[in-house]
Amino acid sequence: MRRRRQPQEDLHNKERWLISYADFITLLFAFFVVMYSVSSVNEGKYKVLSDTFTGVFNAPQRSPKPIPIGENSAQAPRVEQQESASEPADEPRATDLDAREREEVLQTMANQLEMEFDELINQGVVTLESTDQWLELNLPNSMLFNSGDAEPHYDAFRVMEKIAKVLRDRDNAVKVEGFTDNQPIRTSRFPSNWELSAARAAAAVRMLTMEGIEPERLAAVGYGQYQPVARNDTEAGRQRNRRVVLLISKDASIRGAMR
Repeated sequence: MRRRRQPQEDLHNKERWLISYADFITLLFAFFVVMYSVSSVNEGKYKVLSDTFTGVFNAPQRSPKPIPIGENSAQAPRVEQQESASEPADEPRATDLDAREREEVLQTMANQLEMEFDELINQGVVTLESTDQWLELNLPNSMLFNSGDAEPHYDAFRVMEKIAKVLRDRDNAVKVEGFTDNQPIRTSRFPSNWELSAARAAAAVRMLTMEGIEPERLAAVGYGQYQPVARNDTEAGRQRNRRVVLLISKDASIRGAMR
């Protein structure tokens, strides 16, 4: 007697549990992924939070000193005077130098700049002039910037590093002047040569501050095309007019250091 063949539907019905099992495993996997993501620590946010608490608890006390009241108030000034008298006297700062010493410092800086730019000075690329009041370091724009731009290129930072090494640990005021030729420029960033020359002077000042020179010693001035040192009808003359000049003063006050 032949066995009766089982219908195909019964086979399908017996395997339906696999679908439910697969759905359960998928949900279980998703659950563990969510749990892991919730339990893991965001290291970046943790560091920010840690630094914040460190700054709060380590911050210096901002409350003013209490005002003494009563009998101790009369003795308070005497105590402060005794404390100030016990402190050692400050060493004379660079601002306390007399005129002769300042001239010697200026001459020393001139010698250092000559050593730093010796080869370029001999080639006539860089010029350095000195008086009793000023050092004038003349740099062509090509040493610092691309044509028509105020973003310093790579070599500019090495140039400013040399200058900053001479200026560091001094208090001499420094005025940075930007100049252009008479070729007009009209861009969204630089409507005229005024903006271009001023932006280049400001960029040079910014590089000096990045090298550790105090901002209060620095000033940036843009002259545009209106202070030429050569004729603008030749390429050689225009190249000489495109320049950045550093005026290093004998004095410390940037407002009083007028040329």
